[in-house]
Amino acid sequence: MTIAERPSRRMPKTRGIVVLSVLALLAGCATEPDAEPIDPVTVTVTADPSASTPAGPGPSAPNSSASPPASYGGLAASFRTMAASTGLTVGIAIAPVGGSAVPALTLGDETPRVAWSTIKVPLAVAAERANGPSPAARAAIVDSDNASAESLWSSLGGGQAAADSVTAVLRDGGDTTTVVPATQRRAGFTVFGQTVWSLPDAATFTAGLPCLPGARNVVALMGRVAGNQQWGIEIMPAPRATAVKGGWGPGVADGYLVRQIGIVTFRDGQRAAVAMSAVGGSMSGGIAALNSAANWLDANLVRLPRGRCPA
Repeated sequence: MTIAERPSRRMPKTRGIVVLSVLALLAGCATEPDAEPIDPVTVTVTADPSASTPAGPGPSAPNSSASPPASYGGLAASFRTMAASTGLTVGIAIAPVGGSAVPALTLGDETPRVAWSTIKVPLAVAAERANGPSPAARAAIVDSDNASAESLWSSLGGGQAAADSVTAVLRDGGDTTTVVPATQRRAGFTVFGQTVWSLPDAATFTAGLPCLPGARNVVALMGRVAGNQQWGIEIMPAPRATAVKGGWGPGVADGYLVRQIGIVTFRDGQRAAVAMSAVGGSMSGGIAALNSAANWLDANLVRLPRGRCPA
């Protein structure tokens, strides 16, 4: 039995782990389960309340590092404590919006894993560029509806044509390595959902997303997700505005995988992009782990990298 991504009514944001009651509505036997490039820009990231450091090197540099920058040493230690408390394998990558840099901070698990429905974001951007806004894009993002996402894929020609279109959006967003498959990799699941998307690459793309031509509507839809995706950074309290897309599905051998990409907007208008995942155990356990990660983010906001789109 797997958990299906079904439409669900939007619920008010609440801090803490509040979505477990929603899971009963999600049970079922169904499958889970990408114009112009961004101009390079130098971004200053906040390492602590009184000091700042430049963002890392450009897209040609390696996507991640086993050790975070020295200025993030305290964050690394507290993240390890939080992640260990969940009992699952948890990873997070954070990047300043608008930069051409790789993520400024990657902590925990960096194993490349399948995207599940988080890949519906570049898919929706690709479809809107080709065909304009559509109800299918709304359903694919807000409700994470698989049939609507399949229609977007078909509207791009399906197969290699669709895969190339979505991969092109990833490149425009700064992800230089991820390739969307053209054929089904795992029976019973969508072609695009099985894209292998590392957290550093996902954070890099999400940092570029708000700055991409033709992506504004998709970002707005991410700010209105239904109850089946109101977890992770979506639970962070006001005044942080959030935009998210979740993804989830059963692993082959290592338990359920729950993922999220998202954008946090601060009072001054600067934004941080986040990609995180939890694997092992159940879907509810994965959601609880990403809620813990969101609470960790909220407690460390002043130390997170952040930026703006180029003027």
